[in-house]
Amino acid sequence: MKKTNAARQLDRLGLNYEMKQFEVDEDDLSAETAAAKLGLPPEKVYKTLVARGDKTGVLEACIPAGRELDFKALAAVSGNKSVTLAPLKELTALTGYQRGGCSPLGGKKDYPVFILDEIMAHDQIIINAGGRG
Repeated sequence: MKKTNAARQLDRLGLNYEMKQFEVDEDDLSAETAAAKLGLPPEKVYKTLVARGDKTGVLEACIPAGRELDFKALAAVSGNKSVTLAPLKELTALTGYQRGGCSPLGGKKDYPVFILDEIMAHDQIIINAGGRG
């Protein structure tokens, strides 16, 4: 399996990880489907959403599969009055990643990343490492 920029960043940080690969259906890029294909519960698979705050600009939020982004909470913790998802047509230009393969690691630019505290309760999680699988 080819190493991604995100995997190389994890290597530089000396963090342990395991890359997993699965068949991708371009018509269903949901984190819930990824979790099912990996045989993991959805709460252990995090999706990365790229958003834009009215004051701070672009930011990323990692939330468990099956959960909806709480825009008000993200705005509050990020110092914004409001937050909206970045348009899909801007995703690759902003991050270097395409829909279904967005990662908080190894992107074109470092944006602030917000992750729920509950992530610390898991012994293992899956966050897309910059590929489609």
